[in-house]
Amino acid sequence: MTEAAAPAAQPMLSLRIDLPDGGRIGPGKIRLLEAIDREGSISAAGRALGMSYRRAWDLVDALNKLANTPVIDASTGGFRGGGATLTDAGRNLVADYRAIERAAQRAALPRLTALARRTGK
Repeated sequence: MTEAAAPAAQPMLSLRIDLPDGGRIGPGKIRLLEAIDREGSISAAGRALGMSYRRAWDLVDALNKLANTPVIDASTGGFRGGGATLTDAGRNLVADYRAIERAAQRAALPRLTALARRTGK
């Protein structure tokens, strides 16, 4: 039995959006929001991504300020524990970022392919 060959590695585009007010939205913040949506809490999302609760909360706080509205709806811990869900603003932020990322990837694909051929990578 033969194993299928792994697809050749291709250069990848990483997108960071610099906002006029100096704020930034990049793959790390978006992955955090997606992890919060998946895990149901900031602390679980942080653990899943290998970051501290404090770091995760700082990133959420930065996103709240950038969006001028909460990107998550969090409930405090206690006997049953806390939780967090994305607000409409948070879901829209993720959707917009991922749509921009897909469009940029499509636009860059011919150049990334040429770069891969030239560098042999």
